[in-house]
Amino acid sequence: MTGRARARSRGRARGQETAAPGAVRVACTEISGSDKDNSDVKYFAVLQISAGFQQVKLGERGGRRRDFHDAGVNTRQAMEHVKESKCGTSGNSVPLTANFFRIMSRPQWVLYQYHVDFKPAMESRRLRTALLFQHEEVLGSARSFDGALLFLPLRLHGKETVLHSETRNGEKVQITVTLTNELPPTSPVCIQFYNIIFRRILRILNMQQIGRNYYNPSDPLNIPQHRLTIWPGYTTTILQYESAIMLCTDVSHRVLRSETVLDFMANLRQQCGPQRFPEICTKELVGLIVLTNATSLLYCAWKIDDIAWDHTPNNTFKRGDTDISFKNYYKTQYGLDIADGNQVLLVSHVKRLGPAGAAPPGPAMLIPELCFLTGLTDKMRSDYNIMKDLSGHTRLSPEQREGRLNRFVTNIQKNADAQAELDKWGLNFDKQLLNLTGRMLPAERIFQGSRSYGYNPTAADWSREMRGVPLIHSPPLNNWLIFYTRRNTNEAQSLLQTLNKVSNPLGIRLQRAVMIEYEDHQESLLRALQHNVGPQIQMVVVVLPSNRKDKYDSVKKYLCVDCPTPSQCVLSRTLSRPQALMTVATKIALQMACKMGGELWSVEIPLKQLMIVGIDCYHDTIAGKRSIGALVASLNQGMSRWFSKCVLQHKGQEIMDGLKMALSGALKDYLKFNNCLPSRIIVYRDGVGDGQLHSVVNYEVSQIMDSIKSMGHDYSPKLSVVVVKKRISCRFFAHINGKVTNPLPGTIVDSDVTRPEWYDFYIVSQAVRTGSVSPTHYNVVYDTSGLKPDHMQRLTYKLCHMYYNWQGIIRVPAPCQYAHKLAFLVGQSIHREPNVQLDDLLFYL
Repeated sequence: MTGRARARSRGRARGQETAAPGAVRVACTEISGSDKDNSDVKYFAVLQISAGFQQVKLGERGGRRRDFHDAGVNTRQAMEHVKESKCGTSGNSVPLTANFFRIMSRPQWVLYQYHVDFKPAMESRRLRTALLFQHEEVLGSARSFDGALLFLPLRLHGKETVLHSETRNGEKVQITVTLTNELPPTSPVCIQFYNIIFRRILRILNMQQIGRNYYNPSDPLNIPQHRLTIWPGYTTTILQYESAIMLCTDVSHRVLRSETVLDFMANLRQQCGPQRFPEICTKELVGLIVLTNATSLLYCAWKIDDIAWDHTPNNTFKRGDTDISFKNYYKTQYGLDIADGNQVLLVSHVKRLGPAGAAPPGPAMLIPELCFLTGLTDKMRSDYNIMKDLSGHTRLSPEQREGRLNRFVTNIQKNADAQAELDKWGLNFDKQLLNLTGRMLPAERIFQGSRSYGYNPTAADWSREMRGVPLIHSPPLNNWLIFYTRRNTNEAQSLLQTLNKVSNPLGIRLQRAVMIEYEDHQESLLRALQHNVGPQIQMVVVVLPSNRKDKYDSVKKYLCVDCPTPSQCVLSRTLSRPQALMTVATKIALQMACKMGGELWSVEIPLKQLMIVGIDCYHDTIAGKRSIGALVASLNQGMSRWFSKCVLQHKGQEIMDGLKMALSGALKDYLKFNNCLPSRIIVYRDGVGDGQLHSVVNYEVSQIMDSIKSMGHDYSPKLSVVVVKKRISCRFFAHINGKVTNPLPGTIVDSDVTRPEWYDFYIVSQAVRTGSVSPTHYNVVYDTSGLKPDHMQRLTYKLCHMYYNWQGIIRVPAPCQYAHKLAFLVGQSIHREPNVQLDDLLFYL
């Protein structure tokens, strides 16, 4: 349903009053640092339609608050072999620092939790807070109250304390404060409390929350040539780690655009015309985060959930006993003139429950003219100059990043108000980054054909070393086609000649391709494919004159679903630089060999009868927000042949329902390939977001075990399930010859900053030319294999060498990256399950 249809279905009509009472309120967060009522955030109404509702921060939207840190999921206790130690032993010790600061608290620190009752009952949280905080002489100045629970760093004299307050109307209120718990520093409630206190510190520093991170609007970085502004900020998390309770903080940046949503909508209407504008505008805007500011001190971040096509600033709402239009409200309240009275309004759904468990208060209505876009469009991301100028500000070297983090904690300690807040609770932070010891794994040898070779471990790639060395196996390419347009004739001919040059040294036998010219439009290309591609064709190469997505999609859809044939698309401009043609042709030749079932290189994997599985997910926004799960499984000892399966799930379906059948298919294929089933299966599960670990442990692991049982009741292989996370805030820094640098590829950290309740470790596997390297976090959530931690870590690192689309080490194990590529291709271009004839081929590289 389009935004217009949804708006109509709710019974709205242009020019009418807002129908539902209490339906809309927009509020903004004051960032002046005052916190007079000691509530977590002080709010100011911008559009007061629903009285008594407090606006929620963006990071808290979504109904029941999710535990983003997956606390309470204790998987290590079920694994006997890592109860005592989960640390590996191989490799050389490496001194490191990490972006963690220890929390220092006074000895015997305890947090006291009290339950607060009001008689008569008071519904307003703000009123309850005001009445309770009249008794500062009893409670002290350090207190945190959420309307029902009170937290103090001190114990009141009795288990039950009765206080008496009076409202402005003279109504007498009895308040009963009852001690319910004494919480040690390591308790989950205490950890959550530390985070609340620290968010309060960030607001004292005048930082603004957008999403889960905080940014500094008073120190912007402007890029005027692209009409962009960058707010510098920080990600912060306080958790119990292996060695101590620590603050993990990293540098973050938020990109703001100087154009308003109204500017964006006007430009979009000009580009696509009035007929398609509602559909395209809804697609472009829904899901984006916008920033509103009513004054220089008021900011508010909102997620756009819908567009109210039948609402304008001339619509009215109830304010007290009178009706007032949005336009007049902004004029009288803030002195803001809304220039366009015909602009439609944006809808942001507030899903948090109202006061005292009441129903959600309904959506917030936003004025496009007052909303500024954040983030980058796909067009911006593809603009080299924009990304280059942005990276100059955001891609920090290890030395710059470490300096910024040290200054951040120093600023907290130098700020009198922030330090006073910490002192009230008896808390403080260490003044320097955490020092710890990692291990450097030895470099792997690459086996290619009959030869093996090493590589430069600093660069972590072997593109030079592999030149002129025959591949392990490459099927001969006898029947293949090259499609090109007339104006790209020269590029197509050059590609063919260069492919012939580079293929022989790699051991790829290449017959001359049939050249087919097509007209430069989508229908002509599709007709050419339909007329020329048959069962005997082994490979199709298409030279595309531009990067238009519809042409690429039509090629992939036809050759992956209707006429299953491996295909390779290449842009003509990629072939137009003669000096780079040899390198480009070599990569294309390697991709073509892979897609036909070739094997390029391998590393030594000592475990026998082992199957490695990679799982990733993608959300197809075009096909009704369906979830796409991709499963890739190894078929041979060298991890050079792979089974791939993609399943499309309807919105709301559990992704593992379909992947259960895919894993059964992989096991059957393994049996056919090896005449036996694997005795050991290791599953790397990527695509698990924050707060989703519980469902993986409690739902997906059992689904994996069920699909294994479907192969026969007497079949019980050893199973390990490893959750892979790339989007983490953890960073490591090496100090070499007095300089702060990135750790070298192969650096492992499995102590100090890991979680005590998990069997987890970090690996820095890839090398980066600029900026700070990001480690990958691995969490073994289920393990009956009994593999030593050292062997699990080394195997994981080995698998990072086996991705055939890059002649080097990548950030995640190869099957995870293969699964990502498959899910992305289906979600972006095909929107259907690929043909089963392609299951044994890496056709999606």
